[in-house]
This record gives sequence, structure tokens and C-alpha cells, in this order.
Amino acid sequence: MYPDIRELARRAMIERGFLAEIPEDARAEVETKAEPAFDALKIRDLRSLLWSSIDNDESRDLDQIEYAKSEPGGIRVYVGIADVDWFVHEDSMLDRAAKHNTTSVYTGVRTFPMLPERLSTDLSSLNEGEERLAIVVEMLITDDGRAGESSVYAAIIKNKARLTYNGVAAWLEGAAGSSEIDGEILSKIEANPELQAQLRLQDQAAEHLRKARHEAGALAFHSSDVNPVVSTEGVVLDLEVRRQNRATALIEDLMIASNETTAQFLDQNGFPSLRRVVNTPERWDRIVSLAASLGHELPPEPDVKSLAEFLDAQRRTNPAHFPDVSLAVVKLLGRGEYVARAPRDNTPGHFALAAHAYSHSTAPNRRFPDLITQRLLKGVLAGASPAYSAGELAALAAHCTEREDAANKVERFVKKCAAAVLLQNKIGHLFDGVVTGVTDRGRWARISHPPVEGKIIDHGGGLDVGDRVRLRLAFVNPERGFIDFELAN
Repeated sequence: MYPDIRELARRAMIERGFLAEIPEDARAEVETKAEPAFDALKIRDLRSLLWSSIDNDESRDLDQIEYAKSEPGGIRVYVGIADVDWFVHEDSMLDRAAKHNTTSVYTGVRTFPMLPERLSTDLSSLNEGEERLAIVVEMLITDDGRAGESSVYAAIIKNKARLTYNGVAAWLEGAAGSSEIDGEILSKIEANPELQAQLRLQDQAAEHLRKARHEAGALAFHSSDVNPVVSTEGVVLDLEVRRQNRATALIEDLMIASNETTAQFLDQNGFPSLRRVVNTPERWDRIVSLAASLGHELPPEPDVKSLAEFLDAQRRTNPAHFPDVSLAVVKLLGRGEYVARAPRDNTPGHFALAAHAYSHSTAPNRRFPDLITQRLLKGVLAGASPAYSAGELAALAAHCTEREDAANKVERFVKKCAAAVLLQNKIGHLFDGVVTGVTDRGRWARISHPPVEGKIIDHGGGLDVGDRVRLRLAFVNPERGFIDFELAN
């Protein structure tokens, strides 16, 4: 008897303190919301630009769209971010529900949205062909990858082309799509020469930004995600692996630049901000010894440029094992967190991105920190006082960090439940893996096929993060998300 994995996901949400359903009073509040009278607004009208969005095939909560144009000084990039605050007022029922969860939770089998779908996939989603309010981050990207000049303002926008990562990546790389949706996106692009020019410009701007970030020491990892494939009855059929491609990298680079620009804009205007930080690595000594075991010397003190050079070398010379090395370094860096920053404070930056100022701002339909940042930006634009005091921001930073950690645990649990279903008939089989966690509660390892993490149930003495191991599958429990391995060597 297979468990209903969607029901397991719902239970996991409740056990971790989330609202698995949007409260009735918040849903009722949505019914009072309506689109503004756009032509009566005295803000910039950018509806004529050829805006486009790039997201996952199934995404319906579209938070940002992009436009670019070539200028003598570089490429001017516009990132339009959905004005969610227009509909979700501070301390409203909608705001309280969003503040409780702080994030949409994507389990792969069911999405638990932070906001009701009437908002997140309709009124405040930047859907193709719809007029919308947005906060626009405008940046001139020079050939050396700097945001030479920038501005932030409110505007009316209109998405002219809803695109997907896989479809855009296939077009940029001159490849055939692998699905019906890819084919639809390729046809849309190939029928529109102006859209083709847009995507080339955006890709070029992203490459300039990426090169500059890497020269500054930003780390480049092997990035992939696993999502369960389930039947209409909630039965697990397979695990789908999604890897980074050229289009996901394009959007990532433009969003990083937007988030840096947003943080700097708030600083320049004397406003507090909610920063996303990754401190210097918690276990730099282990990263040093891991690099040494692969013939690379790192300095004794944390240095992001040296670590970036090590990862780049591993990608070039050791491609088969680079995913394992990349995963180990990610684990050893430690988690990111939100912190409140007052103007002129000496706040830590984002070690992995080599960014001194970084504030989540580009996904207000999906993340509460981005909605907080949007309210701060609108305060600057309106000439008003900050929406939050320093004390309120500090409390919200801690709460958002804790809820993000809980959401990650829910997502990992559901994916382990799905993997356990698929591994039920492989007890005793051998797998190659890499150690991903070492705590006083035990040791964990990840195998590659399927890409899933489990606990090493014997002592595993002497093992540390990054060590490669041969494992035997000992036990699975799909309902509890247990996957246990024994050392085979």
C-alpha cells in the first residue's frame, strides 16, 4: 500500500507550524481586491516595452519580468517586480497569514502558497497580456559587469511573452526542446525577431554580470533540484531532476544584480533594510582539507576568491565528481540568514555571492522578506517614514530565517518520502555516495541515482563532509521519510 504523498506533505506542514490552508478571513479579504484604474495613476507607463518573463514550466505566480535595450555605455536592464503590497496591506488578514508562513513551500507534489492563489497567480502575478503595477529596478550594465547607474521607481507594465527556462535555454543553445511546452516556447520566440533580440541582450548582460561576480570571488556550484512525479491519486511514479541551464543562470544573474541595487538604494536613502547574509564558512578548516585531498591548496583563513578558483578548477578537471565536491562545499559553508540593517551599520555580506549588500526583493508573491523590502522601497518613493522600526525588522529577520529553515525541512522530508517509495525494492543494493552531514546525532550521505540523502546507521567513525563512501541500502520507511544506509566498505 503506497502512502498518499500529498497528504504526507500537508501533515508535514502542520507539524512544522505552518498554515497548510490560507485562513478563511484572509481568503475573504481577497474578494474585496480589484485592479487599480491604471490610466488614473500618475506613475511611469512602461506598457509599450517588450517585457517577458522566464520561469518554470508550471509556474503561475510570476513575480518578475525583464526588458533590455542596448546603449553606448552598455545594456540597460529593467526588472519589473510585482507590486504585491498594493493588494496586501500591512497588518491586514492577508498580511498576517503571509507573515505566519513567510514563504511559499514547494514540495514537488503540492505547493502551499504564501498568498491565496486569487492574488499570487492572478491579480498580483505578472501574467502574459495583463496590465500590472510594478516596482522597477533599472540598471545600466557596463561591459565590465558593473551596474554603472541605477534607479528604482513605480510603473505600469505589461508582460508580452511568458517564457520558460527550458524553452529559452533550448533556443539560446540552438537545441531542440524536449517537451511539448518547450516546442510552444520555441515557436513563440522564433516567430518574434524583436523577442529574439531581447533574449540575446538579456543573456549578454547576464554574462557581463556573471563574469564580474566571479572575478570578485562569487562561487559557482553544480545546481540541481529533485521533484517527485506523482499520479492523480498521489502515488509516486518517479523523481525528476532539474538542473541549472543557461536561462536559469540568466535570470539568477539579473536577480542578484537587482537585489544588490535594491539594498544600495535603501542605504543611499537612509532607510533600514532586511539583508540576506551568508557569513564566512563555519567549517573553513574542513574545506581546506577537502581541497588538499584533491591537490589544491587553500589559505588558512577564509578567502572567497581562492575558493572560487578551487571550484572552477574542479569543474574543469574533475567534471564527473564536481557535483559531489560542490555539494560538500555548500554544506560546509553553512546556511544563510536574514538580518536587519540600520543605515551605516557594518552588516556582514553574502560570502558565496561576494556581495557586500544583498536584500531579497524580487519574489514578493512567494517570500515575505521581499514584501517587507517592497514596503521599504515604497516608503522611500513616497517620501514617507520606514514601514518598520529597527526592532520590528530584527524580530522579522529572525522569524523569516526560522520559517525558511522549517520550509526547507518540509521540502526535504517530502522528497525523501518520495525517494523511499522508489527505493523500497532496492534493500541491500549498493550505491556510491558522498558524506553531506556530520553532527552529534549521526552522519548523512547522498547518493546520485536517485539523488537522495539518507542516514548512515552504523557509527561511520572518522568520516567527514565530502568523503566518498560505498553504501548499502538497509531500510526505508516512506511514511516517515526514513532512508538508512550501512557502510559497505
